Amino acid sequence: MFHTAIPQANWPNAPRTSGLPRPLDSEALSLLRLFLTPILERAASWQALHEQLCAKGFRLVFRRGHMVILNDTGEGLCTGSDLGVPLATLSARIGRPCVRAHRTGQTGELDLPRAAARAARA
Repeated sequence: MFHTAIPQANWPNAPRTSGLPRPLDSEALSLLRLFLTPILERAASWQALHEQLCAKGFRLVFRRGHMVILNDTGEGLCTGSDLGVPLATLSARIGRPCVRAHRTGQTGELDLPRAAARAARA
């Protein structure tokens, strides 16, 4: 659904060197907020959030301390802050995410087995 609209919505002069998504125009961001914010706000755990995003064709990663939503091709669309649900707010509600860092330490992914083990202990 957003696959064709998002590339045209990206600002052409925004740098990609940071690894974070380019800013979206207001229309594309509004559509993403309508579609993704309820998922972020209702998630009861990181596992549930991951599953709900995957069911809609999105993925969750972490880049430079930000939670980034990726589309089905792996392109960064937005951050949680862009959607009005920053990582700090989400972490306060469902707990800190278990992140498996990549070699550089700048990026990472949810470590779902470790997150499930942590949830089972709680």
